[in-house]
Amino acid sequence: MALHSFHLKADWPGNRNDVGTIESGNLKTQISIPSEMDGPGVGTNPDEMLLGAASTCYIITLAAMMERSRLPKESLTMDSEGIVEVVNGVITYKKIIHRPQIVLAADAGDKEFKLAQKLAEKAESSCMITRAIQGNIEVELEATITKT
Repeated sequence: MALHSFHLKADWPGNRNDVGTIESGNLKTQISIPSEMDGPGVGTNPDEMLLGAASTCYIITLAAMMERSRLPKESLTMDSEGIVEVVNGVITYKKIIHRPQIVLAADAGDKEFKLAQKLAEKAESSCMITRAIQGNIEVELEATITKT
């Protein structure tokens, strides 16, 4: 069994509406509460970072599965949406929706389309971030598969 350890340093010099920093490997950025939640909106925030973690994990997992399955693609892009609910001052991350756009080669047939859909669905359940948040945040998939 292989264990991988990741480390993050955080500095928060002030109070609620101040700006801090985080640093972890290649990631170095300012952090604050988003302006939508009456914060300064500087740098990134936990909501964006959770969405970013889930999105990057999913698209990398999908690309690796497509490569292993020898499913050629022209492009793979994605839009993701994170939905946060605030009720009586309690903030809850409710849902993440991934909308991958898979473009297959012009000669792709029904077999390739079915495989692309299968892999799009399987990547979601295989992604370690999705598994980590499972039972706490709903994750939806709205894949679009086309060909050139």
